[in-house]
Amino acid sequence: MEINYKKRIMDKILKEALEEKGAVLLQGPKWCGKTTTAKQVAGSVVEMQNPNQSEQNIKAAINTPSFFLKGDTPRLIDEWQIVPSLWDAIRYEVDVRGQFGQFILTGSSVPTKRGNDGHSGIGRIKKVTMRTMSLYESGESAGIVSLKTLFENPTSIAGNSAVDIYQLAFLIVRGGWPLAVGKPERVSLAQARDFYEAIVDNDIQRLDENRRDKQRLRMLMRSLARNTASPAKITTIKDDINAHEGRPIDEDTIRDYLNALDKLFVTEDLLAWSPKLRSKSVLRQSPKRHFVDPSIATAALGASPEDLLNDLNTFGFLFESLCIRDLRIYADAIDGSVFQYRDSSNREIDAIIHLRNGDWGAVEIKLGQEEIEKAAANLLQMAARVDGSKSKKPSFLMIITGTQYAYRRPDGVFIVPIGALKD
Repeated sequence: MEINYKKRIMDKILKEALEEKGAVLLQGPKWCGKTTTAKQVAGSVVEMQNPNQSEQNIKAAINTPSFFLKGDTPRLIDEWQIVPSLWDAIRYEVDVRGQFGQFILTGSSVPTKRGNDGHSGIGRIKKVTMRTMSLYESGESAGIVSLKTLFENPTSIAGNSAVDIYQLAFLIVRGGWPLAVGKPERVSLAQARDFYEAIVDNDIQRLDENRRDKQRLRMLMRSLARNTASPAKITTIKDDINAHEGRPIDEDTIRDYLNALDKLFVTEDLLAWSPKLRSKSVLRQSPKRHFVDPSIATAALGASPEDLLNDLNTFGFLFESLCIRDLRIYADAIDGSVFQYRDSSNREIDAIIHLRNGDWGAVEIKLGQEEIEKAAANLLQMAARVDGSKSKKPSFLMIITGTQYAYRRPDGVFIVPIGALKD
């Protein structure tokens, strides 16, 4: 393990995945730290994009994949999707060896084709998704309140966060990019902008055979940024673009570009949760729009920390996106998933953390102190609507804030600053 390696929550997840399957696909956005994390446990490494060896590696992978796969295990194949046929070769090799922990594949895009038969790899290759760094991983969160503990023993909490409103604005614009953490401000803030430019100028063009207009992609990403943390439909995005930009865009183009961004792990929409309700309200299934990291939204908008401080409405939506990013990372560590709740009566809950065993907790996300009372009432009302005879009662109700102190209210609702939360 590297001396200066900053530990990631994915370390434990990856180790456990290798104990369960013959191969693990570690996927996620470029620059989020996949290769560095995988190298900590890899026995040997092949870097498909290494300019000194890429041509040789690609030829070997295509012509003699079985020889290419030889090496100390787990054998790391970085950016495997450059040679999609490797998928089936690895799947077959896992069957032949009959052992777990043989390969780690990393990838920052989903290939259009995986080989001749396009086998899913189920039972042989386990997929795990890595994201940028949470505030706890990057050292900004004190980690006083554990999500795991809230599920197991939700009694009382106490403590405070050292992250104030000014630092929150900076952390949203900086993002969780490993290369940005701990660097001078100018260097830190450049990483998300560089990621955004790389996606527009290069990555989306190399994804498949479709040629995409860079200007239209910029228009679309700006619209997604303006609609962060909202259930914006295709028609909404189209109307937004046509209202703000001088060049109109059609719905088919929007769908194609959204699909491409999803394949590059640039976007990660928040799906709807569907509990059994006591009421006759109809549950809304539209996902909420999110970038995998809120800094991509600020890069698309050209927004600085000062811009967020001068526009608290936009700040609030991007703060929600920051919290969703961290909740997803923390939930992964406890075998959970994150959803959102919205019904036909316009009742909304920003996040539902749902564990595999059926336990769940409800979360509202509010930047300032003045919204806490309304959010607490909303959580309590929502919990009462869930049919307790068909679904478990919530393990906890929590409001994540941009404020300083963590505590439990008399009504049982937990108030937790994002700068105090961990997995």
